Amino acid sequence: MADVLSFTDRGIYCPAGDFYIDPWRPVDRALITHGHSDHARPNMGRYLATDGTAPVMRHRLGKIDLQTTAYGQVTQIGDAAVSFHPAGHVPGSAQIRVAVKGEVWVVSGDYKTVADGLSEPFEPVPCHAFITECTFGLPIFKWTPEDMLTAQINAWWAANAAAGRTSILGAYALGKAQRLLTTVNADIGPILTHGAIENTNEVLRAQGITLPETIPVTPQTTHKTHPGALVLATPSALGTTWTRKFGPSSTAFASGWMALRGVRRRRAADRGFVVSDHADWEGLNTAIKATGAIRIFATHGYTTSFQRWLSEQGYDAHIVSTDYHGETLDADEADA
Repeated sequence: MADVLSFTDRGIYCPAGDFYIDPWRPVDRALITHGHSDHARPNMGRYLATDGTAPVMRHRLGKIDLQTTAYGQVTQIGDAAVSFHPAGHVPGSAQIRVAVKGEVWVVSGDYKTVADGLSEPFEPVPCHAFITECTFGLPIFKWTPEDMLTAQINAWWAANAAAGRTSILGAYALGKAQRLLTTVNADIGPILTHGAIENTNEVLRAQGITLPETIPVTPQTTHKTHPGALVLATPSALGTTWTRKFGPSSTAFASGWMALRGVRRRRAADRGFVVSDHADWEGLNTAIKATGAIRIFATHGYTTSFQRWLSEQGYDAHIVSTDYHGETLDADEADA
């Protein structure tokens, strides 16, 4: 059978439907897995995304030609049958299933297999070929269970509040920040938010997603106005003059990279919480096995080692060069 999708310098292309999935250069028709900026980029002619992704895309990209679809709804585009399925990455995120003449390929975008109580849970999609991220494609990456993570963050915040310190927690503006908001104990103290996070909160609240009350940080905000606060900050704000207004403080970073020794010191953080909106090693392997696919394409992350591992397990595994970033340490996954 002919390949359903091809890999070009503009993005993942479907000849049968004449469209691209998460293209990184301008194209006429773009199907988008989710709203992070390395996947949903400006200057496309037409966009197609899930109902849940559309508000964030409009917020970030402005006035665009955007068609929406529900999960599981099949759309015929040329000779290709297309449907979107939950990826569990952030609210509205999707895997994109493309079927042409009985051959089924799935583009995962970014995904995680553990339900977080915020995003629509990941659903395996049977296919012949699966295009997967492998941001954390090494056995060392194993995420802290959700209940343990919640207890760790709340204990850290409560101890800081009791000692008169502000708790500053770095998290990405879309997905990670809201996930943390739904797990922390708001009875400990006020929750303050960086402007980029609060803007995203407003978009998601307008979609009907319930989040606890938050207070946007303003130029007048200090540790004296909100003693014992938890401050959700974008990663790029950590260690800048923006954080100094909060007086005595403890800084933490919530990321899958906290599983690596030395990374916390690199971020100048007092504490690291091992959590990600991407799949860990076990999640990647579980997801791939559940698809039933034999052909696997690794797009971004530890591609070389992960491709080698998959080949050893009997898969027809390949590496694909793309312009996706995954979860990074030095940028806001506005992405990531």
